[in-house]
Amino acid sequence: MAGSGKILVTGATGKVGQVFIRRVLASPAYAGYSLRALCHNRMLEPQPRLEVIRGSIEYRDVVEEALDGITHVVHAATVKETPEVVMDVSVKGMFWLLETCRVSPTFRQFILIGGDNSVGHFVYPRAIPVTEEQKHMPYPGCYALSKVLEEVMLEQYYIQYDLNGCCLRAPWIMEKDDFKYTLSFGEDVFGGPRWRELVGAERADEYVRTQTVPVMLDPDGQPVQRNFVHVDDLVSAILAALDNPKARQQLFNICMDEPVNYRAVAEYLAATRGLPSVDVPTVYHSTWLDNTKAKFVLGWRPAYDLPRLIDAAYTYQRAADDPRVIWYPG
Repeated sequence: MAGSGKILVTGATGKVGQVFIRRVLASPAYAGYSLRALCHNRMLEPQPRLEVIRGSIEYRDVVEEALDGITHVVHAATVKETPEVVMDVSVKGMFWLLETCRVSPTFRQFILIGGDNSVGHFVYPRAIPVTEEQKHMPYPGCYALSKVLEEVMLEQYYIQYDLNGCCLRAPWIMEKDDFKYTLSFGEDVFGGPRWRELVGAERADEYVRTQTVPVMLDPDGQPVQRNFVHVDDLVSAILAALDNPKARQQLFNICMDEPVNYRAVAEYLAATRGLPSVDVPTVYHSTWLDNTKAKFVLGWRPAYDLPRLIDAAYTYQRAADDPRVIWYPG
């Protein structure tokens, strides 16, 4: 819904923040919005309708400066498996954001980018699809716990102060050639599992040479189905929620219509690119994140299905000034 306002974007240099900023600035439908990017370790260049400030949300004075005159917050900043700072950023930082928003005379809406790690994604077995009613079940580690705490804190501000917010709960977010590198047996693998540790270095090196695709199997020997979302679809969901009264105090699963079936990935790559595959037993389980609520309430639809996700990643050509860099540990 087009409107007007001034949006603070946290995590502005991350994949979600950068794509959101580009979409808002490029589309005439959002010409009424200006942006403020809060950057910490990396910076963006200011441009018309984009103000850039530096600092970390763990500090109250930084948050108060960042929120001055702001009408909307898109909170995408996060910390992965870094116990030394995760609570300062994810919990204290979220608290300062919410506290400042609730007393701000200009504030209108808070949009949190959540994660399906708050419900355990593929770590725990599921007999039925995962809806927004699923209780929180973080898997081991501080990152999943921090995403639970963010969601809970936002929910409590609905109750305590009738804050206007919503949470868009996303699974693993893909862009550019990310998906291709989720399937790598090499050291260049993106995320987990680290396939070479499951099969051993010697076999892994051979699979790298032959461009072999891993097929993740669950403990019963069945191909795992795992949830993904392309960053373009997630940003479309943010825009669908922006200033939308139907999004008020709601939680939405934002993901592909169907989870990625690793057997289907291997079959598609064999048919389209002649790549071999190998079964890899794991301890992980299939999950099906249900996006029906977002489609019904927000009128949002994902544009990426499995073939498009694969083709986009395998045909992507990186520019010389765009090296593949993973900015976070874990």
